[in-house]
Amino acid sequence: MVRSNTGKRLHKIAIYALFGIVALYTIFPFYWMIASSLKSGQAIFDVTFFPDLKFNNYAAILSDGVFLRSLLNSLIVAFSVVALSLLLAVGAAYALGRIDFRGRSPIMMLVLAVSMFPQIALLSGLFEMIRWLGLYNTIGSLIFAYMIFTLPFNIWVLTTFMRDLPKQIEEAAIMDGCSPLRIVRCIFLPMMGPALVSTGLLAFIASWNEFMFALTFILTDENRTVPVAIALISGSSRYEFPYGAIMAASTIVTVPLIILALIFQKHIVSGLTAGAVKG
Repeated sequence: MVRSNTGKRLHKIAIYALFGIVALYTIFPFYWMIASSLKSGQAIFDVTFFPDLKFNNYAAILSDGVFLRSLLNSLIVAFSVVALSLLLAVGAAYALGRIDFRGRSPIMMLVLAVSMFPQIALLSGLFEMIRWLGLYNTIGSLIFAYMIFTLPFNIWVLTTFMRDLPKQIEEAAIMDGCSPLRIVRCIFLPMMGPALVSTGLLAFIASWNEFMFALTFILTDENRTVPVAIALISGSSRYEFPYGAIMAASTIVTVPLIILALIFQKHIVSGLTAGAVKG
């Protein structure tokens, strides 16, 4: 009996120790980013875990018109990608999940395969398409490019979710004279809330953080997004690396993601779990 209780305590201690290590590993980089953003000058190189609250770097970044413009561009691009990808993905998911037609399974495999392509493999083809469409050096080029990796993922998750919705509800709606568009809008969309939130938030995060396409397709400061704008922050001379300003900018752009994750955390977990189980 004594051995049993000792074993349970050791088991709990091991679990708490493991959670502590994981929490330290994941949270410490964010804490160090915030701590570094509050330092300036030679204090950047001092290892102090509790620096003085000085917001000089934040004031410098927020007074920079280029950074604020890039922040606005990122918001426009991310919300546009989320809206367009969800709108198209819901229609595709209804066709692939609720309508029987020949070739449905190969199309699903193709959608899954496209979502796995590395970005670098698509870069040259997308570059030629964007130039042909006249979107080069516009935020429209980023919206067009980001759809290439957000849309297949959204279609895959929403299709697996929509496929298992009860058929009796759809059949009852058809008997009442509902059209397919009304069935999707009035019946399926309210039931797909968790899946829509989780896929929309993941699309937002992917668009918000993307760097390579933004660096390739945008030339001017007026149209750049936040990741590239942060990478191009420079000091007053070639020998100065503005580490504190970069950390302050990184902290600012992390805030919207944290807020969205906290607001929709329940929907994210339930949506991803439903998609994983039903897939």
